[in-house]
Amino acid sequence: MLLTRFALTLMLAICLTEVAGAQGVIIDIQGGQIQRTPIAVVPFGWQGNTPEPPLDVAEVIRADLYASGRFDPRPESAMLQKPTTGAEVDFDDWTILGVEAVVIGRLIQTGDNEFTVQFQLFDPFGQEQLDSFRVPATRAALRRETHRLADRIYEELTGIKGVFATRVAYVSARQQAGEDIYRLVVADYDGANEYPMLESTDPLMSPAWSPDGRRIAYVSFEETRSSIFVQTLRTRNRIRVSSEPGINGAPSFSPDGRKLVITLGGVDGNLDIYTLDLRTRERQRLTTHRAIDTEGTWSPDGRYIYFTSDRSGGPQIYRIPAEGGEPERITFEGSYNARPRLSPDGETLALITNDRGNFRIGIMDLDNRNLIVLSTGQQDESPSFAPNSEIIIYATRAGGNGVLETVSADGLIRSRRASGSGDIREPVWSPFPRF
Repeated sequence: MLLTRFALTLMLAICLTEVAGAQGVIIDIQGGQIQRTPIAVVPFGWQGNTPEPPLDVAEVIRADLYASGRFDPRPESAMLQKPTTGAEVDFDDWTILGVEAVVIGRLIQTGDNEFTVQFQLFDPFGQEQLDSFRVPATRAALRRETHRLADRIYEELTGIKGVFATRVAYVSARQQAGEDIYRLVVADYDGANEYPMLESTDPLMSPAWSPDGRRIAYVSFEETRSSIFVQTLRTRNRIRVSSEPGINGAPSFSPDGRKLVITLGGVDGNLDIYTLDLRTRERQRLTTHRAIDTEGTWSPDGRYIYFTSDRSGGPQIYRIPAEGGEPERITFEGSYNARPRLSPDGETLALITNDRGNFRIGIMDLDNRNLIVLSTGQQDESPSFAPNSEIIIYATRAGGNGVLETVSADGLIRSRRASGSGDIREPVWSPFPRF
């Protein structure tokens, strides 16, 4: 199992990393304390040169809204009507069912490989249209554009920007011909369109997205040593950016994408925080303490770098000005707090905390420094915020397998994204896509 808490730094030195194989990802809502809003996503009309559409658009939207934990899409069998245009909508039929929002639409083929997706969103009780939109899409982009429509619907109904069109990267491994094959995997947020960015017989760890979502930095143990690479998603071209003697680990991009914060440890194994200019390859050392300093991450405004250090006797979160200065301790509650990750809005800090002997995901309000435990596992790790700051994805274990779980930042909504078999680890949520 890949350990990405504070102990990972020791594992880097001796390269003791175990991960089992992963297949597709399945979303399984684990429940919560929030009352779901009843809605209806009516089967979309199809106008094309084949009997069946290339994608069930309504089902993708329905699954997205259900997976958010906030909505309860009513089954098709309960619908009294199935309109595909606004003129066909009878508001009374939906208020009888207690439905608070109705989504209708059509998928229209406009060329051999070209389509238009259109939808309308209605409030049956207010008897008004809330939104409408149409978007062109190729066959390959249909699912992505449908996620974007679901994002638009979600934002209209909640006031919160949706993340259905985002992606997640993670590390997995599988047995093949008696050896471990490690993979750096990128998939849609819901596990669809999964593809390996890289396959290797050497361990991979610590993926990190660039702010524009076009590159991923990660650690590879090729040639029996740790090195940091940056790889472009579209071309899959990659560049080795750090391969110093000893440990090279824990990369994280600066908000402008021009630098990485990394952990370096020379042959003596003492770990410190550095920044690395990706253009000039110049390094700046930020910490000089004899303690272990690792797992650095930038604040969204670029002013600070948060990191884990045991300089106080046990792992705690500190921050230091990005240009250098005196470290400031951030966490004081409990004996173990590690792996800091800032929310994109800069208001909260996710971390791993020791909760009565269990390693769990906690969240701290940076204004009042209150720490709340969100997860319920025994060995939860690698928290990563969604780009809307509303959800955290993390790794845990269930039934001997590695799984990914998500929890809302208020702790009310939790879901599991389980692999078909084996382990998946170290998830990291992408930024919002730039179309």
